[in-house]
Amino acid sequence: MKNLIVYYSRKGENYWNGTIKNLAKGNTEIVAEMIKNNVGGDLFEIETIKTYSLDYYKCIDDAKKELHANERPELKSFVESIAEYDTIFVGYPNWWGTMPMAVFTFLEHYDLAGKTILPFCTNEGSGMGSSERDLKRICKGAVVKPGLSIHGAEAKESKGLVAAWLKKSI
Repeated sequence: MKNLIVYYSRKGENYWNGTIKNLAKGNTEIVAEMIKNNVGGDLFEIETIKTYSLDYYKCIDDAKKELHANERPELKSFVESIAEYDTIFVGYPNWWGTMPMAVFTFLEHYDLAGKTILPFCTNEGSGMGSSERDLKRICKGAVVKPGLSIHGAEAKESKGLVAAWLKKSI
């Protein structure tokens, strides 16, 4: 079994326990690295061609417009082939109740039939939102297992939560 850990993460200004904090590394990236350290696999960061505003509030306004327009932002690159992967971990921040639209772009690029999808989401209290339902809708033929919701401000301290989720999920 080979794992792919694909994630979208925001560095820089982020909402953090009721304030804005500048992060050198995004919360979702931190959790993605914990997953890799636990189960192994290849890491792949989803990156958009479009650069989002460094200002957190402007960024989330743009994200809301993308969601309402059902946009699919262009990505810088894709994994060449996912054929060798059995399990795909999909990580993202909860933006407006679901995944950032760039994650939709990535997933819709592939035939995911027969794959196991394990979602993980960082958020400041909104949990997984509708992302698990959205994953089941767009990942046709894949098994989408229950996801892991991590409070973003506690991402660095979530090793135990990540390990427990992995133990029951794989």
